[in-house]
Amino acid sequence: MPYSSHAELPDSVRNVLPAHGQEIYQQAFNHAWDQYKSAQARRGNESREEVAHKVAWSAVKNQYHKGDDGKWHKNS
Repeated sequence: MPYSSHAELPDSVRNVLPAHGQEIYQQAFNHAWDQYKSAQARRGNESREEVAHKVAWSAVKNQYHKGDDGKWHKNS
């Protein structure tokens, strides 16, 4: 279930990430959704959706970090 817009992202993403972070998440999720279509491409018993969410959060964490204030900030 790829996301066609930011509005379709889960609340746990939309309500915490800035717009650019949401864009990263959406693109990474959609790419991983395609990449891990086959069960053989995934490790263990994780579903395609679980893997895509993990990949998306990993992509966000490459460019953002969660600050002491609980908000996500762009890495310097």
